[in-house]
Amino acid sequence: MKHTLSLLMVGAALPVCTQATGPTNFIVINLDDVGYGDFSFNGAIGYKTPNIDQMAAEGMRFTHFLAGQPISGASRAGLLTGCYPNRIGFSGAPGPNSPYGIHEDEVTLGELVKQKGYSTAIFGKWHLGDARQFLPLQNGFDEYYGLPYSNDMWPYHPQQGEVFNFPDLPTIDGNEVAGYNTDQTKFTTDYTTRTVDFIRKNKNKPFLVYLAHSMPHVPLAVSDKFKGKSEQGLYGDVMMEIDWSVGEVLKALREEGLEENTLVVLTSDNGPWANYGNHAGSAGGLREAKATTFDGGNRVPCVMYWKGQIEPGTSCNKLASNIDLFPTIAEISQAPLPTHKIDGVSLLPLIKGEKDANPRTSFVYYFNKNDLEAVTDGTFKLIFPHKHATYEEYVPGNDGQPGNLTVKEIRKAVLYDLRRDPGERYDVISQYPEVAQRLMKIADDMRADLGDNLTRRKPTGQRQHGLVDKKK
Repeated sequence: MKHTLSLLMVGAALPVCTQATGPTNFIVINLDDVGYGDFSFNGAIGYKTPNIDQMAAEGMRFTHFLAGQPISGASRAGLLTGCYPNRIGFSGAPGPNSPYGIHEDEVTLGELVKQKGYSTAIFGKWHLGDARQFLPLQNGFDEYYGLPYSNDMWPYHPQQGEVFNFPDLPTIDGNEVAGYNTDQTKFTTDYTTRTVDFIRKNKNKPFLVYLAHSMPHVPLAVSDKFKGKSEQGLYGDVMMEIDWSVGEVLKALREEGLEENTLVVLTSDNGPWANYGNHAGSAGGLREAKATTFDGGNRVPCVMYWKGQIEPGTSCNKLASNIDLFPTIAEISQAPLPTHKIDGVSLLPLIKGEKDANPRTSFVYYFNKNDLEAVTDGTFKLIFPHKHATYEEYVPGNDGQPGNLTVKEIRKAVLYDLRRDPGERYDVISQYPEVAQRLMKIADDMRADLGDNLTRRKPTGQRQHGLVDKKK
């Protein structure tokens, strides 16, 4: 049985919508491995993203938006449940035949809004477990088409036979396998077409669409529409096609008269996979990349568009995270939150432009199974001793081949002032000892709740992930 839901309504007494005729729809577009610098409004070179740029010009850019973890499966689990991934026992990026996945008692975004009569769909990458019991149709979504995990988990991986032994990659439609090792040049177009069709089909009732693109995660693939169109090779071509996809979704909303009661969110699951060289994106000057808790791994682009509700051309530099989308959508839709604890906070005050609003006052950077590696208040970031992969001392791969990473170790706590040093280069802990103490208190409180393998603290507030039931 799914976890009992509370009867308490969240937030305001009335739904937030600009049309009296109906509730707000939601479209969450989650890209794969897009870095902070990968859109042209944020400095991308060699290609343009005009539709996304226009979305930012007519909406709100979040400049300090963090993924729940800097790795795909965990990040997506956090987005879909409003929890730090380790709270729900979720870590890493589960692959084929994973023995674990999303627990049946957790409440996903789909289940959240279905309480209010929404139609729900996901098109793209799931990554919360590939057993049937973990797939979207068993966890709050009416429609599903896409991949159960990352698009590189297939027999054509460049390290197949040396490091990996992946089976054929299934494409799933509903609960059934529609094919194996599908031509990946079709995915961006197919996900987009299905999203647009779902919007048009549900234009007269509330809906939530989770468009979870498989790109630009390697292996890169692009349709003939954009092949060879950029000045940055295949990566730029792929980003141009993603921009086209966003444009098609926004066009459908305009044509169906749904712009004023649809919130559209565009973000990424983590930073770029930098050791793939010219097949990887840009962290935009932030330190390191995917699979590290420096901000090159966790800080991702985020744009929100909601005509009539979000003031055009605005930016928000307040601390926010993808785990905050869950309670934000709950407050807007008036769906009751689950009775179990979540970690997200509603961003609606920021969306509405309330200048003094600061709903998220801290964020803890967990990684691996349960390592608390850093904590921030949005201004300062305290990093604890730990080992980490580094992209700074390696020869990058090229044309789809990965480079070899090395490992560094942080031997003592360091403090960075993100206002002056977003690249996390200059330790100021001796100048701000009181700040370090305050952040350490936040970390200690979280260790008492979720534990910390690095300091051997056992959790008290964790829940278990789901395990494969061979009877299902």
